[in-house]
Amino acid sequence: MSKLEQIKALRKDKDIQFLLDAAYEILLNPIAMFDTNYSLLAYTDVKTDDPIWNELVSTGTFCLETQKFFANEYFTYYVTNADKIVVLKSDELKYDRVLAHVFNRDKIKVALLVMVECNTPFTTDDLVVFSAFADKLTAKIRNDEHFTAYGRSYHDTYFVKLLDGEIKDTRIYSPHIQILYDGFNSYLYVGVITVKQSDTQQGRLEYIRGLLAEKYKSFKFAIYSGFIVMVMSSKNNNFNAKSVLGKFDEFFAQNDILAGISSSFESLYELRMYYDEAVMALKNGIDSDSDSDKHVFMYDD
Repeated sequence: MSKLEQIKALRKDKDIQFLLDAAYEILLNPIAMFDTNYSLLAYTDVKTDDPIWNELVSTGTFCLETQKFFANEYFTYYVTNADKIVVLKSDELKYDRVLAHVFNRDKIKVALLVMVECNTPFTTDDLVVFSAFADKLTAKIRNDEHFTAYGRSYHDTYFVKLLDGEIKDTRIYSPHIQILYDGFNSYLYVGVITVKQSDTQQGRLEYIRGLLAEKYKSFKFAIYSGFIVMVMSSKNNNFNAKSVLGKFDEFFAQNDILAGISSSFESLYELRMYYDEAVMALKNGIDSDSDSDKHVFMYDD
């Protein structure tokens, strides 16, 4: 059988480590899989003299200096903008390498495969085979509960980092922010949602977020500073968020929840500014409409 036929014949009911080892036997170069936070998930146990490979398998991640190197060499940019597969070359690298994205069922990029060209040279066929192997792993993890939950928690983590101002070097974080943009249109809105105070508010927030995620499948959510943060998008800047949310006024009323919605913006790096708008809209709305049945308050009102 050809290499491609061998990859396609691999059974996806085998575990990830088995699949990586089998792919190594076919492609002859070491392969690793790590998540979008650079945490190592699996790798072929092959000794190399490649320092970046050795860092990944010995520490389980890439240090910040290595991540800065990726950014300076435009690797981060290339990987971010690749549909699925990209070859990374640099005079600073000992060996070339190829990376491919792995997706969960929500089409969120949850992991990367990397193969280092330290045993045999890459051929065009090898790149096709490696791409097919990425497809095989996508099929393997698509409905896996861990990777499904990971995609959702990923949004939570990086929205919080944006809101806390932790993300400063946009070159390093561009792949992470790009994942947040996936599935969104040009114009963004952020909403903050509060629930009636109780002793179990955090649990109540988690519960309400789950209900909202089921109702608004294209929105993305986080919990931050006692609010559910809901990020939405639109093709144009006159998106009527109040009208969209108003369809569920009964749901908001039944669950004692109130929402403040920001004006439109286009860059997630400005999330904090528009989060503050949404908080202001919510607080002003509560103060001015304390006795009304209104549940959604717009910053522009």
